Amino acid sequence: MTRLKEKYLSEVRPALQAKFGYKNAMEIPRLEKVVLNMGVGKAVGNSKILDAAAKDLGLISGQKPVITRAKQSVSNFKLREGMAIGAKVTLRGERMYQFLDKFMNINLPRVRDFRGVSPKSFDGRGNYTVGVKEQLIFPEIDYDKVDHVQGMDITIVTTAVTDEEAKELLTQLGMPFRA
Repeated sequence: MTRLKEKYLSEVRPALQAKFGYKNAMEIPRLEKVVLNMGVGKAVGNSKILDAAAKDLGLISGQKPVITRAKQSVSNFKLREGMAIGAKVTLRGERMYQFLDKFMNINLPRVRDFRGVSPKSFDGRGNYTVGVKEQLIFPEIDYDKVDHVQGMDITIVTTAVTDEEAKELLTQLGMPFRA
């Protein structure tokens, strides 16, 4: 069992149940999945950029990414329906807990001028999204082999009903929110 999951089961669940007064154990919010998404708009002109981004995403997550394709054609961007424009990975279970533990304790502090993540990035349904401007904050990425700096979105999906419950869950797990 990972360190973060152990912390969730032993400390966070009882604290959430006490704070919000849940009567049923299934009401207590928990992490459902973590989705890593890299939108590579420059892949329209050069498909090698997408291959490099997918390789980096695979190194970061420890799982093979899925190539995402355009749903609609957009003539201003020279984009046709079905063209490969990004990559994504969905993490669940042990890999999700391992990634989040590493992300909150090792990777986020490596961000330049880091003062915490925004507490306003909740979607209204208990899910949280944080954007990372460059993949170089992950120690798995070799700085010398990167030819294109790429950002990504990390979405943490919870079973929480409200943003307040989700924020409390993430705060208890150790997410460094800005004051």
